[in-house]
Amino acid sequence: SLNAVANLGYAAGRWLGPVYVGDTLRSQSEVIGLKQNSNGKTGVVYVRTQGKNQHNMVVLEYVRWVMVRKRNHDADAPKTVIPQLDTTLLPTQLHVPQGLNFSRYDFAQAGEPHRWSDYQIGEKIDHIDGVTIEDAEHMMATRLWQNTAKVHFDATVRPDGKRLIYGGHVMSLARALSFNGLANAQMIVGLNAGVHANPCFGGDTVRAWSEVLDKAEIVAPGIGALRLRLVATKGCAPFELRGQDGKYHADTLLDLDYWALIPS
Repeated sequence: SLNAVANLGYAAGRWLGPVYVGDTLRSQSEVIGLKQNSNGKTGVVYVRTQGKNQHNMVVLEYVRWVMVRKRNHDADAPKTVIPQLDTTLLPTQLHVPQGLNFSRYDFAQAGEPHRWSDYQIGEKIDHIDGVTIEDAEHMMATRLWQNTAKVHFDATVRPDGKRLIYGGHVMSLARALSFNGLANAQMIVGLNAGVHANPCFGGDTVRAWSEVLDKAEIVAPGIGALRLRLVATKGCAPFELRGQDGKYHADTLLDLDYWALIPS
């Protein structure tokens, strides 16, 4: 990741165990796909990553694909291998933490009354608020996440002389903004797919909207699951995603498809 040009997308993400203060986490990744880009200077690497705690228990796993530079531009292109990935996780594949119980959930303290049964498939929610990103705060947050990619810190690495905002920072902001309308979507348990559609830079103002893609009952007290599309933008009108050409709108930053647990 140190020399990555950009992190492009995600799939098959599952949170498989709780993480507590004092836990020690480590990760390991396996390359599962390669594809050279048409310019011959970069390519896409697909990796499956697992995060484990000090007991060697897997607490997280996901697939992502990253654009990286090719060391020798004159070298032959490697054999193209694109992994076959599920388009979405089934509700039965979602891990519900042992003992989780929302049957006595306090909606008054949560500050929003909406529960699983209140949301309808196809419903879209404008989260209204916006957050303007500054380079300094982004760099601090990126260090906290232990992301060392040069493009986030060194303005001389990119031809445009800009520091690229870490995609995880955009995801975090979009998730925080979604509180306005999805305050009770308490726990993310599955990541079906995700795309960093366009770059984000210091000075951009991030806004977000969500769409309910699916609903599922969960065999746990007082709990349901919502499949949600979370879209982060930097200027286009709410609910705009793609242009007439079918490509992402130039102001679309993030298109994330995930499962969240919510009181039923």
